[in-house]
Amino acid sequence: MADETREREGKIIAELKKAFPHAKVTLDFRTPHELLVATILAAQSTDVNVNKVTKDLFQKYPSVEAFADADPKELEHDIHSTGFFRQKTKSIIESSQDIVNHHGGKVPDTMEELTKLRGVGRKTANVVLSAAFGKSVIIVDTHCLRVSGRLGLVDPKLAEKKDADKVERELMKIVPEQDWSCFSHLMVALGRAICTARAPKHDICPVLHLCPTGQQALGEH
Repeated sequence: MADETREREGKIIAELKKAFPHAKVTLDFRTPHELLVATILAAQSTDVNVNKVTKDLFQKYPSVEAFADADPKELEHDIHSTGFFRQKTKSIIESSQDIVNHHGGKVPDTMEELTKLRGVGRKTANVVLSAAFGKSVIIVDTHCLRVSGRLGLVDPKLAEKKDADKVERELMKIVPEQDWSCFSHLMVALGRAICTARAPKHDICPVLHLCPTGQQALGEH
């Protein structure tokens, strides 16, 4: 079963590379720290909205130190439109302080060190490791959870429970390491354009012939 899933996963990646040849992280950033901040802001928001906010934000706070010293109320106002602004402000300021105090102002480039920063979870760390440092990781966000479950690459119940850590471990078993980051971006691209949370467009999906959920929805077997 695992071998069959690996084979199907390889075909899925091949088809999605054709459909989404430019799939990549869509957050705007110039430095690893800007990506870290943008990724924190992207939780429960859209990359389009975050990019609008960070255009001015990164001019106002041009360094890790500037974010570390930010006035919380002012930063809350600056990022208000991204939602959950109080928690995000706390995460941004505290993680920036940790980077200044424990890493000489430079964002660390390992999962262990990144997840020790206050307010930084595994998903955020993986985005930074992949896009800022070019490391092979699987980023499990809401799109990856949903799409990998529907495709039957992982147990759909794990995806429904939003158990990102377990889903990440399961995907690492079937996706070749050299494709980890690419796979993550392809899942997001498919999830945004076609395999949406509500009313997925099964009829135009490039991997319908490899998707048990889509075939069942359209009555194809």
